[in-house]
Amino acid sequence: MAFTASILALLAKVLSGANVRWLDVQPDTCQRVYFANHTSHLDALVLWSCLPREIRLMTRAVAARDYWEGGAVRRHIARSFNVLLIDRENIKVHQSPVEIMIREIGKRYSLIVFPEGGRTAGDDMGEFKSGLYYLAKKRPDLELVPVYMENLNRVLPRGEVLPVPLLSCITFGPPMWLEAGEPKTHFLARARQAVRRLKDLK
Repeated sequence: MAFTASILALLAKVLSGANVRWLDVQPDTCQRVYFANHTSHLDALVLWSCLPREIRLMTRAVAARDYWEGGAVRRHIARSFNVLLIDRENIKVHQSPVEIMIREIGKRYSLIVFPEGGRTAGDDMGEFKSGLYYLAKKRPDLELVPVYMENLNRVLPRGEVLPVPLLSCITFGPPMWLEAGEPKTHFLARARQAVRRLKDLK
């Protein structure tokens, strides 16, 4: 699996032509939640591949079970880079996605999440769903690192199966945390703005 993961990381970098920028933040093996905009099925793999190898080994992307279990190839890819699959449809009362994430990461793994939920078609982002807020509330020790992913929707356009090699840019921004007593709506708007701000920093 480790060899397959290395090959996948290399292919993702080549196909996406990813230019990686770390702005006011440095790669670190501390536990983090990388939260990003979502426009392509390649987002999770490309973001994961842009992390240094020692950090990739300790980072799990959160993705939709219905997509990544839709065929033998996708299942193999998901297993190879240790994706944390979440059932978006059959959610149980005492088995919420946030509780599953917290249980699975323990005190070791970082996460890659896409707070919009589904992919967006345009350049603007959708509203953030509440999962990021509850993650921050239940695990206030986690660094929350905003990430803006540019051009991934053109590398693998909606409805296409094969990616088109293009240049993209992956920008990591300064960490943030849930502030004491901060309302959910305020935090989610602040987190969304933290990602949008990176889009304008050329």
